[in-house]
Amino acid sequence: MSFPIWLPATLMAGGVQAWRTAVQRRVSHSLSLNAAGLVRYLYGLPFTILLLGGYRLLFPGPLPSPDPSFLLFCLAGGLAQIIATNLLIMAFAHRNFVVGTAYSKTEAVQGAILSFLLMGERLHPLAWAGIGCGVMGVMLLSTGGRRMGPLDFLRALSQPAALTGIASGFFFALTAIGIRRATQQVGGPDPILAALVVLVATVSAQTVMQGGYVLLREREQMVRVFQSWRVSGQVGLLSSLGSACWFSGFATAPVALVRIVGQIEVAFTLGFGHFYLGERMARSEIMGLMLVASGVVLALMGSL
Repeated sequence: MSFPIWLPATLMAGGVQAWRTAVQRRVSHSLSLNAAGLVRYLYGLPFTILLLGGYRLLFPGPLPSPDPSFLLFCLAGGLAQIIATNLLIMAFAHRNFVVGTAYSKTEAVQGAILSFLLMGERLHPLAWAGIGCGVMGVMLLSTGGRRMGPLDFLRALSQPAALTGIASGFFFALTAIGIRRATQQVGGPDPILAALVVLVATVSAQTVMQGGYVLLREREQMVRVFQSWRVSGQVGLLSSLGSACWFSGFATAPVALVRIVGQIEVAFTLGFGHFYLGERMARSEIMGLMLVASGVVLALMGSL
């Protein structure tokens, strides 16, 4: 396992993604759900190509000869990410969006189980403890200080917000597995190069899929997508940087390990709110952050 590579890549991915989410809020008010998603891919694609080209200039070497099946994994992972994002927003639309958010954060657990069943990846018991600790921390943060015990979450399981939240976490886990399998099919000695090749192919597929849908079903939104180029360009840049870091992590470490460390994104998000927006942190948020941090430490200890 390339520990020195995946760890900083995953930490950077969490920070960049929190930043991208903050910027994307500026365009989400004027665009539909699918058009806002298209912005990430359409404006991110040129930057992903630049990242791949720049990496090749800095580190020249033999070109990889990917197995054609890598395209299928890219397509599957990209489609799963689109579905997961839409399901998560659908969970927000229900009244009990708190439950939907909390259940979507079971992605790390689902990813660990799916990666074991589909790819045979095994984790140290400390890593499993870190996953559980991190999920509890994110659930606590998702409640916003509202008291909800384990039985409350179980009772809420039948609610639409919970069902869509769990489904969102499931498809996010499938996304990670699809990307990891795609990088394995690229071949070559350089996992970062493989990750960038997969990134360009996946974002290209997502641009075609999401763009085709918007063009056919929400044609009036296309004009707004291009009119928002100033802010959307920032979203595309941050999205491409974040995805490059995520993909590099998936290429060099088990899916579940990357996802649990990646939950540090929650800390970055709260940091933006506290230091940039001047929002005060509640006691439950501090406790949740401590649980997330403890989960990351346990996961790292289990990876050594």
